[in-house]
Amino acid sequence: MRILALETSTEHGSCALWCAGEVLQRACPAGQAHSETLLPLLAELLAEGQLSLPQIDAIAFGCGPGAFTGLRVACGVAQGLAVAADLPLLPVVSLEAMAAASGAESVLSLLDARMHEVYCAHYRRVAADDYQLIGDIHVLPPQAVGLPAGTGAACGNALRAYPELQQRIAQQGWAMQPDILPEARWLAHLAAPRLRAGAGIDAADAAPLYVRDKVAKTVAERLREGGKA
Repeated sequence: MRILALETSTEHGSCALWCAGEVLQRACPAGQAHSETLLPLLAELLAEGQLSLPQIDAIAFGCGPGAFTGLRVACGVAQGLAVAADLPLLPVVSLEAMAAASGAESVLSLLDARMHEVYCAHYRRVAADDYQLIGDIHVLPPQAVGLPAGTGAACGNALRAYPELQQRIAQQGWAMQPDILPEARWLAHLAAPRLRAGAGIDAADAAPLYVRDKVAKTVAERLREGGKA
């Protein structure tokens, strides 16, 4: 079983090739648009794996939440490749990929949503490569992020972006993993058992998971918060 995985929901984009449990990964170069670097990196991965696109079984992509432009890049590239090679798509929530990267049984995934907000979701591990979402995915101000009962691991760059949030969670005994971001290799790990189970969607049905429908604050909102027009 062979899976290509694309993750561009943050500025740290990546792609990966999963072959029977072995994973090759490439990171998108910093400072360059993912739309310019993703396809060349995918070509490198296929060449290293000595594979062509028709030999791939499915394409996984980070559907979000995250940066609006990045989500459209991953979804659009995945759709184009899937149509070209007649492959199923496996959308994977980027926050779930962070939970998988943490390795914890109970995980609070916290991604900086900018605009002084946080994408947050609580996951519990139910199998080696399967995490169950507890409740809903939210976008909230850091002070409004609720803590699940018990303890576990909190991961994601929102912990560094909002130190008061990190301090509040740490005081409840949760382990801190602020360096974890969505990565393509974890998408592939989560997608593999789903592909084995027959999951997968048609390219025409793929869509980003935005959670928030605003990409920027209005001038009036920025001025109310003491910013500049």
